[in-house]
Amino acid sequence: MAIEMLYFAWVRERIGRGSEVVDPPGEVVTVADLIGWLADGSAVHSAAFADRTRLRAALDQVFVPLEAVLGSAREVAIFPPVTGG
Repeated sequence: MAIEMLYFAWVRERIGRGSEVVDPPGEVVTVADLIGWLADGSAVHSAAFADRTRLRAALDQVFVPLEAVLGSAREVAIFPPVTGG
């Protein structure tokens, strides 16, 4: 299943692109699994995802915890914690 990955802020800067389409294997079930699979396959992803406590995610534009099941999501966004003022 193809998933469009979107990266924002310093995550995008470390990976070197704002988006990509990936096709993870069947054993990738959660957002955390997806992050791990990407990190295992690429040095830039590994560096960007090194401290997962600093990552947030959204599935099809809905904020979710990293433990969330991907299900039929077509878009996964990875970004740092959002602050505002």
